[in-house]
Amino acid sequence: MSSLVLVLSMAMVGAFILFFKVSANNQPLSPVSYQKILGTSTLLESQFAPAPVIDSTLKTADARPLIIKNYLNKYKSELEPYSQLIVDVSDKYSLDYRLLVAIAQQESNLCKRIPANSYNCWGFGIYGDKVTRFNSYPQALDKVAKTLKKEYFDKGLTTPEAIMAKYTPPSQGSWAAGVSSFLSELE
Repeated sequence: MSSLVLVLSMAMVGAFILFFKVSANNQPLSPVSYQKILGTSTLLESQFAPAPVIDSTLKTADARPLIIKNYLNKYKSELEPYSQLIVDVSDKYSLDYRLLVAIAQQESNLCKRIPANSYNCWGFGIYGDKVTRFNSYPQALDKVAKTLKKEYFDKGLTTPEAIMAKYTPPSQGSWAAGVSSFLSELE
């Protein structure tokens, strides 16, 4: 308590000295004069300096690419470098970011069982002797996502069961069960 009183007393004495110095010749002191008297930064600078700006906005990172990356890494998938692209393409076509990965897991064990040089991890357009091939994973991701959006989601086929009826009708429920299970794993 006594140190607080001492500090306050010293502050009052300093203020009185400054007032007296200003009043004695009726001229305001320059900031340099304040600095000389106080031996610190100027009173004007400390009283009238703009307050620091504090950014109170909360910035959050999108965890979805990391979730996808970790999942693909766990299964040693060739799609791992495309984790961000998977999220971006899913957003572009308003799809659940997990869907492309879940279908790739169901169809090809995340690209481990695909036709040679096809980049087709989704069983997309593969039936009988017909094999749809892509030039790259990015091309395949965009085409599969675009088709899911236009031919499935825009027509009300939005659940694994509804998608299965058109995507792979002979699977009798196993495809939808697998995709649903993989979707859950990615949560």
